[in-house]
Amino acid sequence: MNSVPVKVIPANDVVGALLALGEALEGKCCVYISPREVNGVRPEVTGIPETVSNTALIIESSGSTGTPKKIYLSKEALIASAKTTERYFGFTGQWVLALPINYIAGAMVLVRSLLSDTQPVLMNTAVSFTPEAFALSSSMVSGEHKFVSVVPTQLVRIKQLAETDEFLLMLLKRYDAILVGGQSVSAEVLSFFAEHDVNVVSTYGMAETSGGCVYNGEALDGVDVQLFDGQIGIKGPMLANDVADQSGYFMSHDVGEFVGSRLSVLGRSDRVLISGGLKIGLDQVEAVAGSVPGVVEVGATALDSAEWGQRVGIVYVGSPEVADYVAGAVFEQLGIAAKPIRVIRVDRLPRLSNGKTDLITLNQLFDEED
Repeated sequence: MNSVPVKVIPANDVVGALLALGEALEGKCCVYISPREVNGVRPEVTGIPETVSNTALIIESSGSTGTPKKIYLSKEALIASAKTTERYFGFTGQWVLALPINYIAGAMVLVRSLLSDTQPVLMNTAVSFTPEAFALSSSMVSGEHKFVSVVPTQLVRIKQLAETDEFLLMLLKRYDAILVGGQSVSAEVLSFFAEHDVNVVSTYGMAETSGGCVYNGEALDGVDVQLFDGQIGIKGPMLANDVADQSGYFMSHDVGEFVGSRLSVLGRSDRVLISGGLKIGLDQVEAVAGSVPGVVEVGATALDSAEWGQRVGIVYVGSPEVADYVAGAVFEQLGIAAKPIRVIRVDRLPRLSNGKTDLITLNQLFDEED
C-alpha cells in the first residue's frame, strides 16, 4: 500500500486545514491537525510519522478522562461517516464551524463541507464561545440547507440568549438540524428547543467512529450497534484503523441500554458508579442537575464512600441559593443512591480546549475542599 506524506496544520489555520483535507480525501496526503499556534509559535508535535498508509486524518481523542490518543482515520472512513449523515437527513447543506478542528466533531464539519462542495461559515474557535457570536455567524449562512454541530455547553448558552432574543430564535429555526454531542443534554434544554420548533439532534460517537454515528438513539445507515454485557460495541465502515476487535466491533467503553429500539447512553463505564449496589450514570445526574433553574453549567463525579462504596459529587456554576435544590432534584428523579453528598459552586467549570468538561480536574476540586 502506498505511503503519503503527513501535513501538520495548526488548529487556527482552518483554511489551510480545509485545503489539506481536500488533498487527503483524494489520497494525496494525510492531515494531522495540531493544537493552535500561539503568537505565531506552533506547538511542539511528537509521535507523528512523516508518512503513513491508509490514513487521511490523524485526530486526537478528547482526553476528558485521561491522556488523549491519536486516532488514524482512512479517507474511506471519513467519507462513509459524511455519507451516513447525508442519508439520514436526505440532503447535504452548509455548515457553521463552531468547534475546534483538532477534534473530530470540528474536523468532520470540514469533511462534510468538502464532500458537499459548500463553504462553511467559520467561527473563531480560539476564543470563548458566545451566543452573540453564534447568532452573527448563523446570519451569514446562505445555503438552502443549514447545519451546525455544538457541544452541550454551547447549546445551553444559545438557549439562554434565545429565551429573550427573538432574532436568534428565528435564526435557530432556519437550521435543518443543530447536532449536539459529546455529553448528555438536560431534558429541560431539549424541551425548550422542541417547543420552539428548533430541530436539535442528539448524537453519539467519538474519534474512533469518525464522529457521530447514532442520531437521536438511532444507528445511522450501515452502522451496527450492539451491547456486550452492557457495553456499547459499534461496527461499520466509518471505524478508525485498528480499533475493532476480531468480530469487527469497536468497544466504546460506554455503558448503554436499548429503550425500545433506541440506544440510551448511560455514560462511560468509568462514569457509571456503583452506589449501594445500584448503577448510577453520572451523565444522567448532570442532565437532571442542569435542569434546575439557576444552574448554568454542571459536572458530576464519583466520590469514595465507606458505607455506599461510591457517592455522587456535583460541581456547578450558577446561583448560590440552588445547591440544595440540585441535590433534591437528583434524589427525586434518580433515587437515593444518586443523591449527591457534596455540592460545590464554582465560577467556571474546568474545560478542555474542545469545550468538554475536564473530568480529572473536576474530581480534584473535592480534594481541594477537604
